[in-house]
Amino acid sequence: MATNDSVNILNSAYLAVEYIDSFLPDNPLQQPFKNAWNYMLDNYTKFQIATWGSLIVHEASYFLLCVPGFIFQFIPYMKKYKIQQDKPETWEKQWKCFKTLIFNHFFIQLPLICGTYYFTEYFNIPYGWEEMPRWYVLVAQCFGCAVIEDAWHYFLHRLLHHKRIYKYIHKVHHEFVSPFGMQAEYAHPLETLILGAGFFIGIVVFCNHVILLWAWVICRLMETIDVHSGYDVPLNPLHLVPFYAGARFHDFHHMNFIGNYASTFTWWDRLFGTDSQFIAYTEKEKKQQLLTKKKA
Repeated sequence: MATNDSVNILNSAYLAVEYIDSFLPDNPLQQPFKNAWNYMLDNYTKFQIATWGSLIVHEASYFLLCVPGFIFQFIPYMKKYKIQQDKPETWEKQWKCFKTLIFNHFFIQLPLICGTYYFTEYFNIPYGWEEMPRWYVLVAQCFGCAVIEDAWHYFLHRLLHHKRIYKYIHKVHHEFVSPFGMQAEYAHPLETLILGAGFFIGIVVFCNHVILLWAWVICRLMETIDVHSGYDVPLNPLHLVPFYAGARFHDFHHMNFIGNYASTFTWWDRLFGTDSQFIAYTEKEKKQQLLTKKKA
């Protein structure tokens, strides 16, 4: 009975969104995107699209999304939005981070990406334009992937902080007490595999077109680079996502090492009380700000 009710609710929500979508103006970018997509299908094999297309999407998205945070360090006005203002980025740390990233991307992640084609073939996942899901379905699928990945990340990340194994694997990621965007995937190769596995679970559950692979890559990178950016910038559109943790939440994890283990949302930390030190810290900060204002 409960299952039928859930299905009815989902169907009703889908129909409601579809109805609203029918009133929205045509997307002027849809036709150029369709032309580009069909050109890709006509000129490249599925293996090339799945492998090299996925690699290009990952590398381009990663480093382009890192650009704003990289530029912020040169803009004096943005300093007031930096969370740990006493720990500025250094060229030495950024170069070290970049070298490790290149190794992880091409010697750890690329071999995994090479399996994308075989994954899509095994599950008969389409590539065609006509089979591509509507934008709202894609958004819902990405959100579902984020919920699944967040659960995986919370429990495995928390395990990696166990005193018996922390120094062997996860300590690498915590070399930077004050994180910056490019450091999002700076990690021990084993951690890349362990925590990265959560990324693929949602794909197995939801994937009905190769476009979801790329959309979810972009969404996940957008989130993880944002929370590692070291800047709590106002009017961040990601803050509109319900229960979104954000940069301040994860920055505290790097500063404190204990608590705030989830990757995207706040509910697991709230449920298990692993955000208690963060809550106490933010309340203390608010009191200090109030005292400062009164003195001024």
